[in-house]
Amino acid sequence: MVRGITKYAVTVRDRASLATTIKKAFVIARSGRPGAVLVDIPKDIQRESGDEEYPETVEIRGYRPTTNVHVGQIKRALSALARARRPLLLAGGGVRVARAEDELTAFAELTGIPVVTTIMGKGAIDTEHPLYFGNVGIHGAFGANTAVNECDLLFSVGTRFNDRVAGDRQNFAKDAVIVHIDADPASISRNVSVDIPIVGDAKNAFKELVLRAKSLASSDWLKRLNELKAAYPVGKNSEELTPQYIVERINTLADELLVTTDVGQNQLWTTQFLRANARRRMLTSGGLGTMGFGLPAAIGAKLGRPQTLVVAVVGDGGFQMNIQELATAVINGLHIIICLLNNNWLGNVRQWQELYYGKRYQSTCLKHRSTCPKRCDGKGACPKYVPDFGKLAESYGIPYRRVTEKLQTDEAFTFALAQKNTPVLLEFMIGEEENVYPIVLPGSPLSTVKFGKEEI
Repeated sequence: MVRGITKYAVTVRDRASLATTIKKAFVIARSGRPGAVLVDIPKDIQRESGDEEYPETVEIRGYRPTTNVHVGQIKRALSALARARRPLLLAGGGVRVARAEDELTAFAELTGIPVVTTIMGKGAIDTEHPLYFGNVGIHGAFGANTAVNECDLLFSVGTRFNDRVAGDRQNFAKDAVIVHIDADPASISRNVSVDIPIVGDAKNAFKELVLRAKSLASSDWLKRLNELKAAYPVGKNSEELTPQYIVERINTLADELLVTTDVGQNQLWTTQFLRANARRRMLTSGGLGTMGFGLPAAIGAKLGRPQTLVVAVVGDGGFQMNIQELATAVINGLHIIICLLNNNWLGNVRQWQELYYGKRYQSTCLKHRSTCPKRCDGKGACPKYVPDFGKLAESYGIPYRRVTEKLQTDEAFTFALAQKNTPVLLEFMIGEEENVYPIVLPGSPLSTVKFGKEEI
């Protein structure tokens, strides 16, 4: 049943094979393109005594993931790079999986090539680095998307070119020679046809590139991208309590920080405004679109990094999908700061219903009742929102603050940082019609970016 969605699925039939099977599962899960495995251990095997020895290595017949890159292809890629006048490096989540951040940065600094990232690749290079120009995709920075449209060589590493990144794939980097490095050969040319495929681990690839690369003359290209970055920033200043302001305050909480997100607008705002680098990491579910991911991910992150400050940015919809895990955090005494962005809606779907479906809202208003009119014009008296998150926090014995204006934000974070061995819930009341901009129309080229609802 699960074979189609796992890298390896097995039922242990013999207690003597248990240790080898577990070792094999970990090797397969972590190597190549990492992925889920399932080891089914029946109850009779669980109850049976056996040898405690755990193997150091294991041979897996037919499983040989490619990690070392083909040097000939590396040389081809560097030859194309040397001819380019507008090169661009696109880093995806595969760079972070391979822990190749230092090697990527070294390659960018050696060549002077500008860098953009996917959402999953954010943090592969310090977001404050002068060669970094933002996220690409349907909610990407205008300058980053323009760079993809105008580049003549795209050096893409560890990304699948999904629709959220590429938009209209037929027009994605259509004038560029595309180099694609990925540990998974099945990902290369699956969504976007590439010119120079390189199969292998991103860390090894960048090491080979750094050994052979040379500095590029691309000052005019960098000047162009810096002008775009300055002219079209992501976000804007506001006197209201906005998600941008909240995330920017999160940036100031600690030098070492681990931020998890749910899925939806909260995720997109975090990926837009979070400052990320080797010490400031972001965990998000990306293309899986897993609502309810933020809180359990924060629990796992805190257990794995107990000395690191962990912040979960969640929406009021997604938070309620795994809200029972508050008990897990309390029982384990985990100091997690939960930033709940409450707009009373399933915000990302509401935004699409507003922009593309004439505000024909369906199943997105979290104050909706069966007694509400079929088509709500927003002018009547709305029912009370449930749950009351303050009372909910109290029931778990969790410290809580409700923030309704900007001036309350710093006090709330000071309060949260002062708590020990307990999760803290900060509820931020943001505008009900707060949207994520910029946005690219579904299935459209990245050049069709919009900066506000009046442009839709």
